[in-house]
Amino acid sequence: MAKQEALSFMEFKNKFNSEDACREHLFKMRWPDGFKCPRCGNETYYVIATRNHYECTSCHYQASVIVGTVMEKTHIKLEKWFWAIYFIGRDKRGCSAMMLSKELEISYKAAWFMLHRIRKAMADRDSKYLLAGVVELDDAYFGAPEEEGKRGRGTSKAKVIVGLSLNDESHPQFLKMEVVNDLKKQTIAEFAHSNIESGSTISSDAYHSYRNLQKEGYKLEFKTFNPKEDPEHLKWLHTIVSNAKAFVAGTFHGLDEKHLQRYLDEFCYRFNRRFFVNELFNRIVNSCITSHKIKYTELTV
Repeated sequence: MAKQEALSFMEFKNKFNSEDACREHLFKMRWPDGFKCPRCGNETYYVIATRNHYECTSCHYQASVIVGTVMEKTHIKLEKWFWAIYFIGRDKRGCSAMMLSKELEISYKAAWFMLHRIRKAMADRDSKYLLAGVVELDDAYFGAPEEEGKRGRGTSKAKVIVGLSLNDESHPQFLKMEVVNDLKKQTIAEFAHSNIESGSTISSDAYHSYRNLQKEGYKLEFKTFNPKEDPEHLKWLHTIVSNAKAFVAGTFHGLDEKHLQRYLDEFCYRFNRRFFVNELFNRIVNSCITSHKIKYTELTV
């Protein structure tokens, strides 16, 4: 992967001022050690300038910098893709489709679809690792305020399982969030197996579905949640959940449950790279070129 250099606004504007400049950057990101044919591994090629493709001299496979990425078959210029990624990376509050539509002078539909493609790339990248060590685990609820009497685990809001690994100083390390249909023991076990390394120590409240994790290959430390008597219990997780709710409510007004997962994926991706804020552009670009595109119908049907 290309060096993760920090880019100021002016540096970004000057560096990526043409389609050729963007294409050259993607080439270096995809093949940092020089071109290698995706089909046969050959390292020599011809340039087909009229189509912006690279033809392998051995098997004659024609590659491009966007085939096999979230940008494949796009009708939007690479410069605008780069600006979209820059906008997403520069502001921890995220970037709405409305804002992107205005900044890039593209339709709202195109901006919305572009952002979801980028969020998918973020999710794919984060799916490559597991939480490990000591992991705080709890559930949270996202949605508009409800009437009196429907709070906590009886709510009809979107249910989200949240896992947060801690380092040796008990400070937050990495975050995973998943929208689920219920909080049954099987659902929580599936989340754990998909996101938490076996043998890890899980810290949770005393809810019965979490207790079952002792049978699933995890060490479990559970206690009744009481922030007044034990303010340190699950403290970091609940703080981060509050930040996630502010992120969703502040930038994406009226968000429905159908697409909530994508926005949580973005929040987790950004949180997990919070110490690399100045490098987020290149990191998101790398995520985009190592993830496959998503179809519009997958988001709307």
